[in-house]
Amino acid sequence: MATAKRSTAPAAANEPLLLRHDDAGIARLTLNRPRQYNALSDALLTELQAALDDIAGDPAVRVVVLGGAGPAFCAGHDLKEMRARPDRAYYRDLFQRCTCLMLTMSQIPQPIIARVHGIATAAGCQLVATCDLAVAVTEARFATSGIEVGLFCSTPAVPLSRNVPAKQAAEMLLTGDFIDAETALRYGLVNRVVPTPALDDAVADLAQRITAKSAVAVATGKRLFHRQRDLDLVAAYDVAVETMANNMMAEDVGEGIDAFMQKRKPAWKGR
Repeated sequence: MATAKRSTAPAAANEPLLLRHDDAGIARLTLNRPRQYNALSDALLTELQAALDDIAGDPAVRVVVLGGAGPAFCAGHDLKEMRARPDRAYYRDLFQRCTCLMLTMSQIPQPIIARVHGIATAAGCQLVATCDLAVAVTEARFATSGIEVGLFCSTPAVPLSRNVPAKQAAEMLLTGDFIDAETALRYGLVNRVVPTPALDDAVADLAQRITAKSAVAVATGKRLFHRQRDLDLVAAYDVAVETMANNMMAEDVGEGIDAFMQKRKPAWKGR
């Protein structure tokens, strides 16, 4: 059954800053500051963090889809709000809160799919790079554009450089130039590019292919994937061996192997 949860934070025209709609194991989160190109204000950061914290402990949610309302995915931090508070302690706290959000995105058990249209710039590009998967429309554009205002996109550089080859990431960060969706696909920033009318179907197809799998396997896999990436080869294999041995003990694995041998669909139990 589909359920909708609405944030209580005010937005333009008394609309909530973040929309949430749950259906068939998929939680769709929509940044809802369309007139500000979904810039990440203090309040929106708080709302998104709270929503992901809630989702992390919700076994009914299998996949998260993150998108934006209006003409853009996300234009990064709210520069007007930042300029109004020229205080180092405030800036450090802001970027630390944003980092906490990005770490939460990597650490929750549910895969997150970015649904990208319009622009994804600076911290908006960081969101895309942090999501586990990303689907973009043909017209989407990406940039780490902080350098255009004298601010190197240091925190966006962290996930960007873990998605995109070093020379390409450095060029994006040092020039602030936009790349188009096909270039983002070639660089590895997104998984697929589709025409605008096909975006929702493409996102739904990807999400449903994940929800059809064992929740135990998906959560185990996401955790292992992020943990092993920055280890050396030997340490990565050590972690992978332990993870796989533990995963083999899950009830779902026994069911999955039995179903495969019996030529039937598995009945996942989530254990």
